[in-house]
Amino acid sequence: MRELSLNVLDVAQNSVSADASEIEIEVSRDTAARTLRIGIYDNGKGMTEEQVRAVRDPFYTTRTTRKVGLGVPLFKMAAEMTGGSLEIESAVGVGTKVRAFFHTDHVDFVPLGDMANTVVTLAAMNEAIRFVYRYAVDGRAFTFDTQEIRAILGDVPMNDPAIMNWMTAYINENSQAITEVQ
Repeated sequence: MRELSLNVLDVAQNSVSADASEIEIEVSRDTAARTLRIGIYDNGKGMTEEQVRAVRDPFYTTRTTRKVGLGVPLFKMAAEMTGGSLEIESAVGVGTKVRAFFHTDHVDFVPLGDMANTVVTLAAMNEAIRFVYRYAVDGRAFTFDTQEIRAILGDVPMNDPAIMNWMTAYINENSQAITEVQ
C-alpha cells in the first residue's frame, strides 16, 4: 500500500469485523530516534494463539468472500522493510493489539498518509463503535474520541457530510499543531 493509513484502515476493519465496541488507533512519532509506532487495539472477539500465528500468512483469512487476507501481512511487510517489526497480542473474548514499528529514515519507509480521513471514515461508517485516535509527536499528544464528539452532536449523525468535513479538519488542525511545536 502506498500509505500506512490504508494499512490502518484495513486492520481496523478487522477489529470492526471482530465485533469490537471500542477501537483505539495510536500513532506515535519520535523524531530524534526517527521512529514511528502505530497501534490498533480492540475489545473484539480476539484470536487463539494459532490464529495469531496464522494471521501473518496472506493465504489465511476468516472471510468467506475471498481466499486471501493481505491486511496484516502487508502491514508487517511495510514495517519490516524499514528494519521495524510487527507484533500481535490477542486473547479470545478480550481483544487484539496490533503494533507496528517503523524506522522513518529508511529508504523504504512509506508515508503515514491521510490518518484524518481514515479515522473519520471508520467513525462515520461504524457509529455504534467508539473510536479513539491518539497522535503523538515527541511526547506531545492529541486525542480524538468519538464518544466525546457524539456527546456534542446529540442526534446529528456522524456520517453527515458537514460533520465528516468538520471532524477531518479538526483532526488535521490538531495533528499539525502538535507536529509544528518546537
